[in-house]
Amino acid sequence: MKALTSISIVAAALVALTGRVAAQVQLAQGQLVSDQDREFVNKAATGNLAEIELGRVAAQRGARPSVRSFAERMVTDHGRSSTELASLARGKGIEVPTALEPSQQAVRDRLSALSGNDFDRAYMLEMVRDHTEDIALFERAAEISTDPDLKAWAAQSLPMLREHLALARQVNSEVVLGPVPTPAALPAAAIIPWCEGAYAPAVGTNFGSCAGR
Repeated sequence: MKALTSISIVAAALVALTGRVAAQVQLAQGQLVSDQDREFVNKAATGNLAEIELGRVAAQRGARPSVRSFAERMVTDHGRSSTELASLARGKGIEVPTALEPSQQAVRDRLSALSGNDFDRAYMLEMVRDHTEDIALFERAAEISTDPDLKAWAAQSLPMLREHLALARQVNSEVVLGPVPTPAALPAAAIIPWCEGAYAPAVGTNFGSCAGR
């Protein structure tokens, strides 16, 4: 009886060890993605969705041309990033989110209620914060991801994110300086009378203005 019990214990230990070894082999071959890497994919995917959605709002509601231009670039760059990540994730059997997280939707709703310079300030502040967090997320994935493909993709995405952050800070600095500049009104053209007369299409002649000379 004791012998059978010992054999059972050894057998169970071998099964557990075999399972761990198989999982490690699959992980090394990219056939199994860790929970940590799945979390990275989810955060990166929803981050892209948020940048795209907020960019579309900003392209319509931004007051400054620089804010609208920045927003359009976010839609383009993060749209491309989203497509790349979705393709990569599908190859690993990971489903990527297709909707904003509640906190991201709340930001979108808040910004959608603003306009003019108030919108520009809130949006650009959000872009500086978002990209600062994105860079930290991608740097960590590029360093410790156990999936070689995700690790490489994170590293390749970092230059774009750093460029976005630098641009966001630049536009944000422009926005916080003050309200949207408006062109100065040009003075109305003056009609200076002279004795031979003068003519302006809107008012006709000023013949007779020199009467009495």
